[in-house]
Amino acid sequence: MKQHKEFTDLYEQYAPGILKLCMGYTGDRTQAEDLLQEVFLSVWNNMHKFRQEASWKTWIYRIAVNTCLTYLRKRKLKTVDIDEHPVAQLQEEKSNREQEVQLLYTCISKLPEADRLLISMVLEDQSYEEIAAVVDISVNNLRVKIHRIKKQLTEIYNQYARL
Repeated sequence: MKQHKEFTDLYEQYAPGILKLCMGYTGDRTQAEDLLQEVFLSVWNNMHKFRQEASWKTWIYRIAVNTCLTYLRKRKLKTVDIDEHPVAQLQEEKSNREQEVQLLYTCISKLPEADRLLISMVLEDQSYEEIAAVVDISVNNLRVKIHRIKKQLTEIYNQYARL
């Protein structure tokens, strides 16, 4: 019973962030929700293996990243096809917050896999220390990568804005 309560607490605390991370990989809410369920199924099945060498958050995010990468490899899906999200429609509905968020995730989905992970975690307001621990790089290296990713994401966004 204790494990069930602990799992429920973990799900409630981390599911929204994991969903955003999955959205960054897929650019599609339905696929992201499926991946979210896979992640937490894996968390449930492996809770007994958690060794407390890292925080729950770091451990769960590592599972999420691995789940997303496995999904992409299986589907051989590297990016979302630009034609799936007509730019004209997105521009017409700019005032609609949901459409703006979708455009952001579409742009994020154009980034390389590793960059999608990093920017998704930044959008989740995770500290650079936490992110560096998840991806196993130094904080300084992470800062440089994030700067480059933001610049690249701005360029991708501007391509959509020009269309």
